[in-house]
Amino acid sequence: MITKEEIDGLAARFEVEDFIKDDPIQFPHRFSDKKDVEIAGFVASILAWGKRKVFIRKLDELFGIMEHQPYDFVLNFEPGVFGDFNYRFYKPEDFVNIFSVIRDLYKNDGGLEGLFRSGYEQGNLFPVVVDYFYSRAGNNIGHGAEPGFYHMIPNPGNNGAMKRMNMFMRWMVRKGPVDLGVWDFMPAADLLIPLDVHVARVSREMGLLAGKSNNFKAVLELTEKLKLFDPLDPVKYDFAMFGYGINS
Repeated sequence: MITKEEIDGLAARFEVEDFIKDDPIQFPHRFSDKKDVEIAGFVASILAWGKRKVFIRKLDELFGIMEHQPYDFVLNFEPGVFGDFNYRFYKPEDFVNIFSVIRDLYKNDGGLEGLFRSGYEQGNLFPVVVDYFYSRAGNNIGHGAEPGFYHMIPNPGNNGAMKRMNMFMRWMVRKGPVDLGVWDFMPAADLLIPLDVHVARVSREMGLLAGKSNNFKAVLELTEKLKLFDPLDPVKYDFAMFGYGINS
């Protein structure tokens, strides 16, 4: 198994400001107001899958549609603004549904921070968040082979890794040269590692993950292993996984 000295060295090497420019976290970093930051982060995390250069280009396009004013865009959201904007199997109507729910969330229910705080305080973080979105979505989001809305906001009941939502939480809760740390309702110790195929492969090479499935059970297993190195901030090792992967 990788040693604490080795994994700490990797984390320190790659958790630096230069990391931001090639990562989707660049989008919330463009803003200073907390509401702009959290909306930008949530939107960026939704599209952060597939080829990095492609989804970053699509995010640039989306933020252009938003006129680089996320909070103002949400408050004054009109469905027709998206035109034919899409990303892979995310269709315009999927974006309309997402932003319609976010608009209602900010106008009536305390915004993203209030929603995630409520889930955390209930001890049921992701189900509370997902239930809010599912219960307010329109009727044209589909349940077929390519259900864009349900990929944007995945159901934790399906035992998936919830990678993008865990990544968003890392961005919002941790404070450092990369992560923004604008939310303080939970400690970094309670965050979970954002697990994707790359992180899973690297963690197995490091001797930190035994199971073969990249599911939520693996997320919990890996996070507990990382707490052996730093119980107060286990997900900082997301940077170590990144660094190990590009140097192996």
